[in-house]
Amino acid sequence: MIWLRKLSGICLFLILITAPVFGQLRLPRLVSDGMVLQRNADVKIWGWAGKNEQVKLNFLGNEYQSKADKDGNWQFILSGLEAGGPYEMVLMASDTITLENILIGEVWVCSGQSQMDINMERVSPLYQEEIKNAGNDRIRYFTVPTVYNFKEPQTDYPYGNWETISQENILKVSAIAYFFAVEINATYGVPVGMIRSSLGGSPAQAWLSEDAVKQFPAYYDEAMKFRDDELIKEIETRDRENSHAWYSEMNAADEGYGHPELPWKDPAVDVSGWPEMEVPGYWADGELGWVNGVVWFRKDIDIPEEMAGKPARLNLGTLVDADSAFVNGTFVGTTGYQYPPRRYTVPENVLKPGKNTLVVRLISNGGKGGFIPDKPYELLVEGKTIDLKGNWKYHLGAKMGPTPPSTFIRWKPTGLFNGMIAPLSNYTIKGVLWYQGESNTGNPGEYAGLFQTLIKNWRDKWGIGDFPFLFVQLHNYMESCDHPTESNWARTREAQLRALTLPNTAMAVAIDLGVWNDIHPLNKKDVAKRLALAARKTAYNETDLVASGPMFRSMLVKGNKAGITFTETGSGLIVKGGGELKEFAIAGEDGKFVWAQAKIEGDKVIVWSDKVKKPVAVRYAWADNPDEANLYNKEGLPAAPFRTDSWEATESAE
Repeated sequence: MIWLRKLSGICLFLILITAPVFGQLRLPRLVSDGMVLQRNADVKIWGWAGKNEQVKLNFLGNEYQSKADKDGNWQFILSGLEAGGPYEMVLMASDTITLENILIGEVWVCSGQSQMDINMERVSPLYQEEIKNAGNDRIRYFTVPTVYNFKEPQTDYPYGNWETISQENILKVSAIAYFFAVEINATYGVPVGMIRSSLGGSPAQAWLSEDAVKQFPAYYDEAMKFRDDELIKEIETRDRENSHAWYSEMNAADEGYGHPELPWKDPAVDVSGWPEMEVPGYWADGELGWVNGVVWFRKDIDIPEEMAGKPARLNLGTLVDADSAFVNGTFVGTTGYQYPPRRYTVPENVLKPGKNTLVVRLISNGGKGGFIPDKPYELLVEGKTIDLKGNWKYHLGAKMGPTPPSTFIRWKPTGLFNGMIAPLSNYTIKGVLWYQGESNTGNPGEYAGLFQTLIKNWRDKWGIGDFPFLFVQLHNYMESCDHPTESNWARTREAQLRALTLPNTAMAVAIDLGVWNDIHPLNKKDVAKRLALAARKTAYNETDLVASGPMFRSMLVKGNKAGITFTETGSGLIVKGGGELKEFAIAGEDGKFVWAQAKIEGDKVIVWSDKVKKPVAVRYAWADNPDEANLYNKEGLPAAPFRTDSWEATESAE
């Protein structure tokens, strides 16, 4: 009997090791309920199962069969899918997965840096009606998690799901992605799926694969360096400790908290001896001078009886760098860095009739601290507005040196490609929307190579040909200049323009959609509309459509005048708003540019200056912020910035 029991145990063991393992069928996060599949293309459905396991797929009345390889990988290719839905998909192996609410339509990847990140909540002051009316079950949205990896391309995301655009989620959706999807859905009447895979502050090299970044040895060496987990841990620990030490020292030294029984946020504090500063503005421009650390600001405002006790909206524009705000001693909001607009809610019963005290504790990490001009500084109560601009009391709480520099590891070369692009490169798409470049303006000379390499790199990894790659040229930003000048932002725009030499690319010009005092302009709807125009022509073959503003083609010099010709003139060239053409500069053989006169003659612009007898070069909108640029076509699209001194399309005629 003993040998029988042993035999039974052996048989049971053999059964266990030869029987199929149940529950191993697994799908990537992108292949899930609510997904949008690309119409009229070879669509890949892939996943994982047990070794050599048979897998079946049922979709639209058709059954497909596949077999997992020795590593458990399997895939199907679905062809000839027509727009429609919702549909159900069933996958069967040792277990069964049923996917529901699937649509077939257009799929676009939205990538880049913060301009693509910015959501509908951030731009909500411009688009209250659009937000109020949002809700479309034919538009789906997938947010790629922020993940980086320097060792190898990842095969899936740790989390993520497809969402139908609704009132519940509209505020967190990328504004450009949403407005673009609305345009495409309205134009073609098909479902649209938007996959946002972007990260604020990210440079182009972070989005390159390892084999592509080898073309840039310094970035390749940096990528290899950050494969060391211990190095990353060491840097993160050091940065965290340095930051903690700086803030701990600052908080301990802050006189505003020196007397816990009466902190400076308290309205009872005597501020009669505090100096005053005009808000908005920077304290470096006043008596306080260039100081980092903490400065406390205070303003007393009078609240009428009818506004007292009611909830309010406190708009504090944009502050440099971090702030905490208090109303009558009650904390109402905080923001940890410069860029977001300060929109704080004052709870009910905080405001009282008569005198009310607003206090802002403002931390400057480095540079000029203060209140950025030309932003809203106001208190709103039931449609009534109290203007907060003017004189504020202020007092230095603690003087510090600049914060220690930090290493943004997630921006290092290859990290974002491996973590955020590689997992979706199996997913069949129509094309890519790209808005990035600010983080590469420090070295615009290399950006043309980086950007074109990125486009080719992504097309190679997707393996579906030269899919449409549509990008936004950098918007106007920073203070305008009263004389012709050099500009890294202009050179970066030029590098972007050169990517149009690649097939199936298109560029949306945005030099009229920015603002001087905010790197994140709120007007994302017009950006999306211009991208949609580019898509209609480039991706959807509306060949007769005017989808771009004028683009420089050539220059012909006759005497003291230069004639500039353009492509993409549409129905004709115009001066937007009338008057004279602005932002044209001209140079002679000495290479010194001066402002020029310019006029439209037919499909040309004639440029000249009495100071230049023999022109050799012309520039247009060549500045960080060419805010007076006004050359458009009649379709209302702005001319792209250009300089002829970087092109060979220049001739001279006596």
